[in-house]
This record gives sequence, structure tokens and C-alpha cells, in this order.
Amino acid sequence: MTALGQLPAPTAGKAERPGAAGKAERPGRRLTAYLLLLPGGLWLLLFFVVPIVTLLAASLYDPDGSIEAGFSMTWSWHNYVDALADYARPFGRSLWYALLTTAFCLLLGYPLAYAIAFKAGRWKNVMLALVIAPFFTSFLIRTLSWKTLLSDNGFVVDALKAVHILGSDGRLLATTAAVVTGLTYNFLPFMVLPLYASLEKIDHRLIEAGGDLFAGPFTTFRTVTLPLSMPGVVAGTLLTFIPAAGDYINAQLLGTPKQRMIGNDIQRLFAAGSYPTAAALSVTLMAAIVVLVLLYVRRSGTEELV
Repeated sequence: MTALGQLPAPTAGKAERPGAAGKAERPGRRLTAYLLLLPGGLWLLLFFVVPIVTLLAASLYDPDGSIEAGFSMTWSWHNYVDALADYARPFGRSLWYALLTTAFCLLLGYPLAYAIAFKAGRWKNVMLALVIAPFFTSFLIRTLSWKTLLSDNGFVVDALKAVHILGSDGRLLATTAAVVTGLTYNFLPFMVLPLYASLEKIDHRLIEAGGDLFAGPFTTFRTVTLPLSMPGVVAGTLLTFIPAAGDYINAQLLGTPKQRMIGNDIQRLFAAGSYPTAAALSVTLMAAIVVLVLLYVRRSGTEELV
């Protein structure tokens, strides 16, 4: 009988093979990873970095230039000061409308996402399809539809007048309420889908444990469901706030010059050939949104998103 201590030990060559093979495979794996990143990197370079650099350059052009005479690079940093001084009100109005839109979308979207995730049962896929169904119609057509719904002769205004919510000469179209309503409708799916994805991942046993520990439905929601769904809340609010702040279609179709947003002024300035001012406003809006997003994500404490 052979003793255990006399069993043949594995040879040194065999022990080194996995390490040697791993070292030999690393350069190939790195090259494969770089090749996989190449298409996306080129796409970002061509359609994100280059346009951003071009926009930054245009914001520093000579403001006295024109399309006919051309623009010269004069490093005119005062373009930003002049743009903010002239368009401070629509700039602030855009951020305010975006904040209201985000709040309304959260109030409407969270119960809907909760119902789809926990209560829909076999109708879950149908309800999700209904949430994304508006995307099958053009953004412009959907906004024009709200112009019809909120018109002075529409049934919405007539119904509100019948219950004395609006006066006999009251109206909804061409008001702040109409613009915020259109924004809320158009960007509601951007809130619902991240919320649903976050709620769907919650382990139902954790919610049942709250009931087992004698917590009521509201306490269980506040201490279990809401904290676990915070990544979806943060993602949904960002996906809603960012495009809403730069939107100009809703203000153009549902509002008046009193409700114009900064996107309306940027579009008008670009169309008129005032490239330096329009570019300065665009860069300022992007910078403000980036700062607000970073502060919001940092404050929310969702490390998963960071």
C-alpha cells in the first residue's frame, strides 16, 4: 500500500501552465476589448465631442459678425455675460418648468409604475406597451393634439367651466398650465420606465417582512419600498428634467411669448444667424444642467448611479 506522504506531487511544469496561458492570453483579451470599444468611441468622438468643441468655439466668436461676412474667433468671453443678462428670465423659466414637469411626472408615474410592477399580474406587458405607445406617434403630433384638447372650444375647457373651476372667460391654451401639461404628458414615459425597472427588482419577501414585523402599509412603503426604488427615482427624474429644460416645442405650440423657454430663444437666434449668442446660451444651459445633475446625484446618495 502506498503511503499518503508518498503520493506523487504535481510537476512544476503543470502548475505553471495556467499562469503562463493566462499571461499569453492577456494581450489578446485587451486588444479585443479595445476593438469592441472602438465603434462606440468613434461615434462619441464624431457626434458628441466634435459638436461640443464646435459649439464652444462658436460661443467665443465675434458677436458683430454675420453669416455673409463670416465670424472670426475673437475669444469674446463677454458673450456669456451678455447672453445671460438678456435672456435671464427665459433661462430661469425653463428650469422652473422642467422642475414642475419632473415633480408632476414623479407624482403620476410612481403610482403607475408601482401598479405595473406589483399589481398588474398577467396584464403587466399590456400596461407597459400602453406606457410606450405614445412613442409610436411623432412628438410634434402629440403636442398638436394637446393644442386641440386645450382649445377654448374644446371639451376640457367646457367641462372645467361646467364645474366652475374655470370662469366663463377662462382658458387653458396659451398659459403656463398648458405648457407644463404638455411637457408632463410628453416626458411621463421617461419617468415610468426607470421606476418600473427599479421596483421590479425589489424582492417581495422584504415587503412581506415589513408586515411580519407589524409595520403598516405606509410604514413598509416608506422604509422598504421607497428606499429600494431610489435608483429608479433618480434615473427617472434625470431623464425627465434634462430634456424638459431644453424643450421648446411645447412652449411654441401651447404657450405665448410670455411662456417662452430658453430653447425657443436659442432656436430663434440660430435661425437669425446670431451664432455666438445662441452658442453661449446653449453652453450655459448645458453647464447649468450638468452642475444641477451632479449636485442632485451627490445629494441623493445613490452610489449605484454614481
